[in-house]
Amino acid sequence: MNTKEIGEIRRRQRRDRSNMTTIFGCYVNDKKEIISEFSQSLGMMPENEAEKYFALLRRTLGGTLGKNLIDITFQTSQVADSEEHKLLMGLRNSRLKDDELRMTFYKKVMESLNLEGSYLILAGCDSYDVPFKSKDDSFQKDQSEETYTYILCAICPVKQTKPNLHYVAEEKLFHDGAMNQMVSAPTLGFLFPAFDGRSTNIYNSLMYSKDIKDGHEAFMESVFNINPPKPAAEQKKSF
Repeated sequence: MNTKEIGEIRRRQRRDRSNMTTIFGCYVNDKKEIISEFSQSLGMMPENEAEKYFALLRRTLGGTLGKNLIDITFQTSQVADSEEHKLLMGLRNSRLKDDELRMTFYKKVMESLNLEGSYLILAGCDSYDVPFKSKDDSFQKDQSEETYTYILCAICPVKQTKPNLHYVAEEKLFHDGAMNQMVSAPTLGFLFPAFDGRSTNIYNSLMYSKDIKDGHEAFMESVFNINPPKPAAEQKKSF
């Protein structure tokens, strides 16, 4: 995927532009235990809450190609018949609604990640009627060439805030507040399948890493079953 194609999908990550109907989540504690597994209708939740979910997913399509955004290429044999590719395709084709496949995916993530503290796995599925793009780069929205269906996943650390005094309007007083679990920006995520040549490419995926020094090798091996490239920072140092 190039920068323009990534930008085109990134701009869809808003409530008024996306066809994503449900957000799926799995809250994991520091002992790698599932605290909560949920699905929520984006259409039923308050607009500001839905936009916060979209903002988290949108962050996984930000950063620099080759550094934060890493191209994942599957071998032909994997696409033809492999457990990892079948799982990703199954999640996409079911629009993440298959409970068994979703739980299998969550467990793969949990077994391979070594994050400190708790974290939230978020995922959504969108279908994009790709508009025709003319030579002058203008879009003809009434002329769709294909429908690009993809899943977007974000893995976000959950940090516990310290109790602070907060204002209670009903009493017009300040009181000590309880500790809250706050979701932070994604540390890791991916898009599958890729949007290459503004078309579906099931031979590729796009992975996001907030820290260019961390290659998340175990995650890549578990979810994609590929030999992970060196992290961008390490490649630069070697060069």
